[in-house]
Amino acid sequence: MTRLLQKKTVETPIGPMIAMAGEEGLSLLEFHDRPALPLEVEELEKRYGYLIENGDNVVLDQVTREVSAYFAGTLTTFETPLATPGMPFQLQIWESLRAIPYGETRTYGGIARELGRPGSSRAVGAANGQNRIAIVVPCHRVIGADGSLTGYGGGKRRKRFLLDLEHRVLAGMAGRPVFHPITAQGSLC
Repeated sequence: MTRLLQKKTVETPIGPMIAMAGEEGLSLLEFHDRPALPLEVEELEKRYGYLIENGDNVVLDQVTREVSAYFAGTLTTFETPLATPGMPFQLQIWESLRAIPYGETRTYGGIARELGRPGSSRAVGAANGQNRIAIVVPCHRVIGADGSLTGYGGGKRRKRFLLDLEHRVLAGMAGRPVFHPITAQGSLC
């Protein structure tokens, strides 16, 4: 059975994103220049049976508003419904990513331990890298065991920008100066 996904561009301060959603929820939100984007779209079409066409719907309208509010520093939790096809382990990892609080980070190994699968940090990293819903499923909040900014499909500069944004917003809410060891090396701006 073919399911319809409508797609549109969502503008952000760090580059345009493509969003794809059907009636049941958001299935993709990625930066236009993500190298894996063509493979992700192909997987949605061929493996999961989606028909993709330009258009708009209530889910796309909602994620567009929420992404704009996120970058404006007025939204810390996304409520856009998701429709994320994947393998059971991937779905488990993606749910774990959504549980990472705004402005905080976790390591791959830490997530593996939280799931009762110590020693599975590479599998966690692989599932993290296959996340098709950037920012909303916050894979940018996962860092290396040594605290380094490891790979991010949108690029490490964007990852640094997103973490820096979240720390600036939290610091502003608390009325204190901004300093975070991960982002102390500078930001995209």
